[in-house]
Amino acid sequence: MKVIDKINKALEDDRCFWSFEYFPPKTQQGVMNLYDRIERMCSLGPLFIDVTWRWGGKSSDLTLELCANSQTVYGVEANMHMTCTNTNFSLIQGALEKAKEQGVQNILALRGDLPDGTVEFDPSVGEFKYATDLVRYIRSTYGDYFCIAVAGYPEGCLCPEDVDRDIEFLKAKQDAGADLVVTQLFYDVDNFIAWVAKCRQAGITMPILPGIMPIQNYGGFKRMTDLCRVKVPQEIWDRLEPIKDDDQAVKDYGIGVAVEMIQKMREAGVRGFHFYTINLERSTRMVLERLGFVPTVNEVRPLPWSPSLSEKRAGENVRPIFWRNHARSYIKRTELWDEFPNGRWGDARSPAYGELVHAVQVRLAPAQAERKWGTPESVDDIKALFVRYCRGKLDSLPWSDTPLQPESRAIEDCLAQINARGFLTINSQPACNGAPSTDKVHGWGPPDGFVYKKAYLEFFVAPATMQGLLARLDAEPSVTYHAVSKSGDLLTNCAEDSPNAVTWGVFPGKEILQPTIVERVSFLAWKDEAFDFWNAWSRVYARDSPAAALLRGICDDWYLVNVVENNFQKPSESIFGLFDGLGQPLSNGVPAPQIEQQQQQQKQ
Repeated sequence: MKVIDKINKALEDDRCFWSFEYFPPKTQQGVMNLYDRIERMCSLGPLFIDVTWRWGGKSSDLTLELCANSQTVYGVEANMHMTCTNTNFSLIQGALEKAKEQGVQNILALRGDLPDGTVEFDPSVGEFKYATDLVRYIRSTYGDYFCIAVAGYPEGCLCPEDVDRDIEFLKAKQDAGADLVVTQLFYDVDNFIAWVAKCRQAGITMPILPGIMPIQNYGGFKRMTDLCRVKVPQEIWDRLEPIKDDDQAVKDYGIGVAVEMIQKMREAGVRGFHFYTINLERSTRMVLERLGFVPTVNEVRPLPWSPSLSEKRAGENVRPIFWRNHARSYIKRTELWDEFPNGRWGDARSPAYGELVHAVQVRLAPAQAERKWGTPESVDDIKALFVRYCRGKLDSLPWSDTPLQPESRAIEDCLAQINARGFLTINSQPACNGAPSTDKVHGWGPPDGFVYKKAYLEFFVAPATMQGLLARLDAEPSVTYHAVSKSGDLLTNCAEDSPNAVTWGVFPGKEILQPTIVERVSFLAWKDEAFDFWNAWSRVYARDSPAAALLRGICDDWYLVNVVENNFQKPSESIFGLFDGLGQPLSNGVPAPQIEQQQQQQKQ
């Protein structure tokens, strides 16, 4: 969807909206961490995000990848930067074609920053001299397909004397086909409001989004404002001076400044705000929370996940539960499937079904992973890590990039207990019997509805424990399960290979939605990935080390199991009774001393 259409609708409703800007990291680890951050920040309800690219199109491929994946995986509209500086026609043409192929419909057309080490702009380099040329080319070539945003400079592009001339250039961009304006960052609100009035007098009718950059630290703030030639009111410098060496105080003050700026602009009738996040999260989040810009459950969660904006996946309203903590992996696996029949999650008959199209990775550098997870030398050490994760003392594991989901906090004690006995959980869901769709923990979908969930567990277990577990599972008529080894030996009590809905919702005037399912074919597709995380974790350590051997051994020998308690009226704790007395308990139910000792040493 074009961003301008969403903006016009928000303005028509007199509703405030906001957007976030990110830049492409220079390392693969940084890229993976940015994806995690974008996913979290999407819960703040941005109208869109945009992603920069460096002069000369140096990051053009990564910029497009970030935009396309944000739309497809996280369901947020993306605006792709495109610069003229030191680019050529073929690069621009190729990037636009790729953007259209990927369903990216929004471009921020810029002249761009000067090349590294360059002092003055050289208009003789490249076929496109100015942003107006790029706007005109996009509009003449692609018609109305793209929404085109352009930059505005309330304090002049290069100096205050340029303001009137820059307004003339901005009007020329509008005449060439631009749809909206995103401004350079600023801190003088009165000047911005006066500048907007001058733009309107000059015939500029496009929506104008002010650029907001919360102050993060004193040194960075000074460098950024000097680089961008931004005027900072003396009051801000005076307030920063006594706290400039206290980073936390500076950050907190910066949040307050941004809140005051936005409140003043709201009073002047401004409704849209563009945050320059510099790939950081906390300050932007705090500003939005203090302003009360908190999206409703319905705005953010029409389904238990963020629906994809990919045209191909427009009807998708069902997904297997196995990829809940790895949405990008699921999208990559299924993007080449033949079709989405009847709006379901995919056709298992597709020849592309289940293909692993990218390598499994631990989203931490080896040194970071070792600091976080230590150097496990026994199964007890592994169990201790999983217990700490369930207790909220560890914020990630290879199978989950984020802390335990809020809904699973209700079963935290039960999860910790079975992990201590060697049932290493990588996914869980408590039962839910008709929670309101607006419930902050369980809710999703339109208001005035009700959501339901079956208790669900997914875990790794040692072969020695499997026989006793299977006897328990087979004896419980309301329980279904699948268990599989790395080699593919499948054990199950499901007579039919059909989907089992584990989450569903009932809403006024709608069919019952069953968005989350468990079934055999997708479980077998997921199992390769699930097992390979053990190998990815082992690669953190030297190949011949005890830790690497331990992790590879678990990968080769253990089983992956999912269990569904189909009686959703039972309390969530009842599913854990299946594990009573099974497995080998962790001594005193506390983390192994070796892991604790390593973590204390690393902190020191």
